[in-house]
Amino acid sequence: MKQLLLNFFATIGMIGMVTAQGYTTPDTNSTFTLDDLVSASPSTISVSGTTYTLVEDLTISASDTFNISEDVTLEIGADILITIYGVFNVNADNAVFTAIDITAPYDGFRFQEFSDITIQNATIQYGGGLRVLTETFTIDNCLITNNVSGVSTGGVIGVSRGKPQITNNTIIFNQTTAIGSGATNQVSPYIFNNYIEGNNQDNSNRPQINLGPTLEDPTQIIQNTIKGDRSLSQVGGISVSDLISAGVVNAVIDDNIITDNRYGMVIQSNNVSAFIRNNVIEDNNTQNNPNLGGSGISLVAALEGNVIVASGNEIRRNLWGITLQGESMINLGDDVDNIGQNVFSENGNGGAIYAVYNNTDNPLTAMHNCWDETNVPNTLADAEAVIVHQNDIATLGLVTFDPVNCGFLSLDELAYNEMAIYPNPTSGQFGLTNNTLFDQMNVYSIDGKLIMQKTLQLGSNDLYLDLNTGLYLLEFNGLNAKATKKLVIK
Repeated sequence: MKQLLLNFFATIGMIGMVTAQGYTTPDTNSTFTLDDLVSASPSTISVSGTTYTLVEDLTISASDTFNISEDVTLEIGADILITIYGVFNVNADNAVFTAIDITAPYDGFRFQEFSDITIQNATIQYGGGLRVLTETFTIDNCLITNNVSGVSTGGVIGVSRGKPQITNNTIIFNQTTAIGSGATNQVSPYIFNNYIEGNNQDNSNRPQINLGPTLEDPTQIIQNTIKGDRSLSQVGGISVSDLISAGVVNAVIDDNIITDNRYGMVIQSNNVSAFIRNNVIEDNNTQNNPNLGGSGISLVAALEGNVIVASGNEIRRNLWGITLQGESMINLGDDVDNIGQNVFSENGNGGAIYAVYNNTDNPLTAMHNCWDETNVPNTLADAEAVIVHQNDIATLGLVTFDPVNCGFLSLDELAYNEMAIYPNPTSGQFGLTNNTLFDQMNVYSIDGKLIMQKTLQLGSNDLYLDLNTGLYLLEFNGLNAKATKKLVIK
């Protein structure tokens, strides 16, 4: 009898643990598919065709692997949690994770420290987000939408350590922020080429990308679109801040489009090294209260010494252009390493225009910039009129802005900036207006594959693209001009 009992317990150990709370894999260096899990615990997960239904918590143990390589839908019950200690690999062309009942969201995914996570081409919706406690995390070309605060409360993707890779995703209309980290977590995510819109539907005082202190390697936020929901008055664009002096902020924020938020970006820390380059920061004014926000770029520090270099940015129609508070500092252009070439236009409130408000006692260099795009070429008087500094209030630091320069703005660039796509996102039907340069449009997938070509007319064009949901690149070509814009199909 003793031997029979030993054999019985050994068998239970091999097939995993089934409890009232769900199923845990056996931690025997095993690999599981969804079908394997159905066989191991039919009370936890069932299948009908390509749709699987999870009704109890699922845990993948540290030595085990969970693979999804086929196009399937996993429907998940209310408050159910998927926890990964081992390996989780999703590489199907189109895997969908959703709730059984979209009014009863599942708790989400918890990726424990030392787990190994790769998620590609998936739709993740109507759950409680992704709590990422591991350093080894990649999510690429996914749609993440309509999620709520669940296992991840600080962001639909909540990161904690290491250098997580967040690339080529569409992250839209989630209850929480899109990407977040804790005030004491030192983490440097690589956030590249994502379309981010309308997150933090709770309308709390958090931006769509809300990050804390970093590693020595910088946080990189590159080539993303961060578009706000104009009905939300509290939600900013980007924050990379060390609010409690827990570490440092090292950041590269380049080539992003940041529009229609409460503010564009804020960096608040006493120990900063950052580059802010070639961003388009427009119409961040949804709260419409200049005493509470609305800056294109806002910098806050209690100590001198921060190193922030900004060049090539286009800052338009925010309540303020760039504001500096406390002892913050920025280099907006010099005669040594920084070309300047920042463009300002119509940033203002109360009937006044404010390109830069240096509300510190620190001197700033701001050479080779275009201070009033609507009035080119600029004079020194034009620049002085939109800069608040020592010449206005004696206790403030002097901004050195001579020489001014708008010569780098070509006629083609001005015309391209006037061209608009609306609506975007779209179900496929959209208009292209103010086209004065381009006669052909090429449509590419996010991985660079040419999908179709369209002939364009000068002026306005009404277009329809029969495409699957996702992010696409539109390449515009003319006789002497070429440009790229992003389009989201919803």
